[in-house]
Amino acid sequence: MKVRILVILLFSASLGMAQKPEANMDESKVPAYQVPDLLTTQKGRKIKNVKQWEKIRRPEILKLFQEEVYGKVPGTLTISDIIVHEDHGQALDGLAIRKQIDLVFEREGRVKTVGVLIYLPKSDGKVPVFLAYNFLGNHTVSHDPNIRLTESWVPDNPSLGIIQNQITEQSRGVADEQWPLEMIIKAGYGIVTAYYGDVDPDKNDLQDGIQSLFYHDGQTSPLPDEWGSIAAWAWGLSRIMDYLESDPQVDADKVVVLGHSRLGKTALWAAATDQRFAMCISNDSGCIGAALSRRKFGENVAIINTNFPYWFDTNFKKYNGCEEKLPVDQHMLLALIAPRPLYVASATEDQWSDPKGEFLSARLASDTYHLYGLQGLPVSEMPEPDKPVSGIISYHIRTGKHDITPFDWEQYIHAANLYLGK
Repeated sequence: MKVRILVILLFSASLGMAQKPEANMDESKVPAYQVPDLLTTQKGRKIKNVKQWEKIRRPEILKLFQEEVYGKVPGTLTISDIIVHEDHGQALDGLAIRKQIDLVFEREGRVKTVGVLIYLPKSDGKVPVFLAYNFLGNHTVSHDPNIRLTESWVPDNPSLGIIQNQITEQSRGVADEQWPLEMIIKAGYGIVTAYYGDVDPDKNDLQDGIQSLFYHDGQTSPLPDEWGSIAAWAWGLSRIMDYLESDPQVDADKVVVLGHSRLGKTALWAAATDQRFAMCISNDSGCIGAALSRRKFGENVAIINTNFPYWFDTNFKKYNGCEEKLPVDQHMLLALIAPRPLYVASATEDQWSDPKGEFLSARLASDTYHLYGLQGLPVSEMPEPDKPVSGIISYHIRTGKHDITPFDWEQYIHAANLYLGK
C-alpha cells in the first residue's frame, strides 16, 4: 500500500515522461552548457567579498528568480488569528507533547486557514525544530487518532478513501514511514508540519489558494511576474515561521526547513527568500529545485511547465525548451542560502530528478560560501551511494527510489547537530 501511495502521490511528475516534450535520460545527450557565473553581475562586475555579494549580487539574483521563475508575492499579509485546538497533548507514549493550531489569514473578507501540527520533545527549554509540509494532511504522518483531519481539497484517491477531494479516516498514518517521529524526538528535535494544500491546493486553477486573497475585482489569476504555487507554499512556510517565533517552547533561531520533491523546491525557495531559516534541506527536489536546468536531463523546463503550469509564474513559460536563455540556474538558488547550512540529497533510482545535476549545483554554489570563508561542499566528485559527505553544504545519494526515508532523516539530524550547535 505504501509503495502505491508514493507512486501515486510523489511521482506525478513522471507522467510527463510519456508526453511531449520528451525527457532526456541519456547522460551522453546532455548538451554542452555554461551556467551563469555566480560572482559576476549582469553588468559584468566581479564580486569579491561578502559585502558586495549581500548588497549587489544576492539581491540581483533574488529578483531574477522572483520575476522570471517563481513569481513575486504581490503584497503583505500577516496572521489574522491563531486558533489553538491543543497545546499540550501527550504523544508518542509520553516522549512528546502535541500541539495543533490553525493560522487564519483574512483580507477584504476572504479567509484562508492553515492547520499546523507540532510535536516537541519534553524539555524545560526551547528546542530546535524541523519544519516540513506533508502531501495529504497532517493526519497522514502518524496513526495518532488525535490528529485533526484537513477540510481542504485533496487529490482524489479512492484506494485511500479520498473521494470528491475529501479526506477520511482511511488515510490516517499512510505516510508514517516518511515521518520517523520517534527518531526525531529522541534526537532532541521537534517536528512542525502542515498540509501544503491548506495554503494552495495543488491543482491548475489558482482560484482557491492564498493568491486569491490578493485578487482585485475581476482578477482570476496572478499577474505574469507574480507567484505560482511554489512561491505560495514557500510564503506559507514563512508564515508558520512567524508563529514559531512566538512559541516559547521553540528555538526560533534553529528552525530547519525541509522538503521532498516539489516541496523540496518549495523549501529551497523559502530559505532563499526568508533568511530566518537556520538551515535548508532539499530531498530529491530535481527540476527547478536543486538540479541544474541547463543540463536538460530528466524532467526539464518544458515538461514541468506543461504538467504543472501553475507552479511557477507565467514569465517562466518563455524558457520552455530554451533553458540556456534563463538568466539564472539552480546553483544560484542554492547560493542564496549561504552562509547557512544546506543539505542536498538524491536517490539512485530517481534519475527524473537528475542526481548528478543536483550534485553539480551544490558544488557550484560553494563559490558563494567561499566568500564567507567556508569550504562549501567538501568534495569535487560525486560520492558513492549511501556515503554522505558532510560540510556546510552536505550531500548524499541514497540507494533507492524517489522518497524520503529514515536513512535520509538520520543524515539530516546529524548535519543539524553539527552545524546548528545543538
